[in-house]
Amino acid sequence: MLEHELQQPEAEKGFEHVNRYFDKKHQVWSSKILPGEFYVTTHGEMIGTVLGSCISACVRDVKLGIGGMNHFMLPAQTEHSTEQWGSDANTSATRYGNWAMEYLLNTLYKLGAKKQNLEVKLFGGGQVLANLTDIGQRNILFAYDFLRKEGLEVVAADVGDIYSRKVLYFPDTGSVKVRRITSTRNETIINREKGYMDSIREQDSSSDIELFD
Repeated sequence: MLEHELQQPEAEKGFEHVNRYFDKKHQVWSSKILPGEFYVTTHGEMIGTVLGSCISACVRDVKLGIGGMNHFMLPAQTEHSTEQWGSDANTSATRYGNWAMEYLLNTLYKLGAKKQNLEVKLFGGGQVLANLTDIGQRNILFAYDFLRKEGLEVVAADVGDIYSRKVLYFPDTGSVKVRRITSTRNETIINREKGYMDSIREQDSSSDIELFD
């Protein structure tokens, strides 16, 4: 094993639960996030995820080289909650776009990022669930609207269409690698998203998001 493979950077507080490993292909430490998770790094790590109808926002401070990525499946939760935005990286609230965006931005600000230095890129929102055809589009529209209200410009995006996507993000440089998964029947992604939607139904019956079977 090479020397730099042994020197795994310490995760920021609250992100110890995220799956982290050394990516031999890209020769960099990496984290893999799942639906409802987000990750922020100050060490030049790679952040990866696989998106179907979900959206990931990749946000970084271009001067500090710190940044992060989220992964959410539903646009917004409007019901009142006693949880404070940005207080806990492990909360299940980040399955919703409004919380996922607030947590990501607030964590970056706490680490010293400045709003005027933020660079934003968006990915995902594919139409991959036949019986939930509008979820991806609603996620896309939500993300753009949220960022517009925050005064943040989207400098690059690969969203919509019928594809799932594998996204690899390098917050220190802003580089993003996207692979479109063109198979019309990617069972792993479809089954994962169906299962995730079912878990949301069970855990949050008070949500104002209406889901169709």
